[in-house]
Amino acid sequence: MKQWYEELFHDFADKYDRESFTAGTIQEVGFIEKEINFNKALQILDIGCGTGRHSLELARRGYDVT
Repeated sequence: MKQWYEELFHDFADKYDRESFTAGTIQEVGFIEKEINFNKALQILDIGCGTGRHSLELARRGYDVT
């Protein structure tokens, strides 16, 4: 038998990533890059919530993200 939270959050990540507020990820990561002066020598620690959409995009762009 599944716990109540297992049912509640089943496929939640997919639903989360389709929310309207996630549409700006590319532009938001572009802003982050500008703020850190495109310095790929920096280590970035993501202490957030969600699906890691910013971390994943930063990693795709060559940043060291934890």
